[in-house]
Amino acid sequence: MARLVRCGLIQARCEWSPEKYSIRDISKKMIEKHEKLIEAAAKKKVQILCLQELFNGPYFCAEQQSKWYELTEAVPDGPIVERMRKLAKKHEMAMVVPIYEREMTGVFYNTAAVIDADGKYLGKYRKHHIPHCHPGFWEKFYFTPGNTGYPTFQTKFARIGVYICYDRHFPEGARILGLNGAEIVFNPSATVAGLSEYLWELEQPAHAVANGYFVGAINRVGKESPWNIGEFYGKSYFCNPRGKIFAQATREKDEVLVANLDLEEMDQVRSTWQFFRDRRPESYGEISRTSAASKTADAAD
Repeated sequence: MARLVRCGLIQARCEWSPEKYSIRDISKKMIEKHEKLIEAAAKKKVQILCLQELFNGPYFCAEQQSKWYELTEAVPDGPIVERMRKLAKKHEMAMVVPIYEREMTGVFYNTAAVIDADGKYLGKYRKHHIPHCHPGFWEKFYFTPGNTGYPTFQTKFARIGVYICYDRHFPEGARILGLNGAEIVFNPSATVAGLSEYLWELEQPAHAVANGYFVGAINRVGKESPWNIGEFYGKSYFCNPRGKIFAQATREKDEVLVANLDLEEMDQVRSTWQFFRDRRPESYGEISRTSAASKTADAAD
């Protein structure tokens, strides 16, 4: 028997440059823009909605400037999460809201707040894997590595997990989300053409297959001034537990991608592929060691 959950992903361009607008004005405009898109999602009867990484501004990690600390706020007690809680309750829609979190002065995280359909704050995920290795992706300047583990959240409609952008390159956390009961894993991202586009439709379907869950992958769109580090190519999508992308957004424009996810597919797939049953965690110790190479070197000695 089908168990349908109607989910949505929002991809959007930030067209306001800090050359012309203040950081606060940009945030205000992006929030207003997303509120219209959230309204559109509500009209499409979306039950669980995920916004893109750092949704209320540009991808400011293209430079290293402390002025962007101005975007930080407490989670869940900051004004953006409070505003989104009211919208979630109004539309009876669970939401994943990625923002720049301030835990205390000088300690900041790339965070996603999870809100249930009644407006209740369920908890947060903090991005674990922080890149600082490509021109224009200077995230270690802004973010402390996450310390929340890999939680899952029971919403009114499904149990969901969150992985953020660069996290998707690491299968270990994706597996833990599955072990923690995730039925849908959302990955809000900001990535550009020419860097990881060839991986965009490869890695996350692989996570879906390996763990037998659905994935919702979000990427923003367009070029952002003044940095122009490349084109955020959109192409947000939903992938099923068989690894098939069955709904995908366009490359160029703001969009609310909506799809029905039949969670019954998880049972069907896991009844065929018993990956969780056949795991051998007692043999995986080397994964958590500092360096497997050091062990090889020691053996050679």
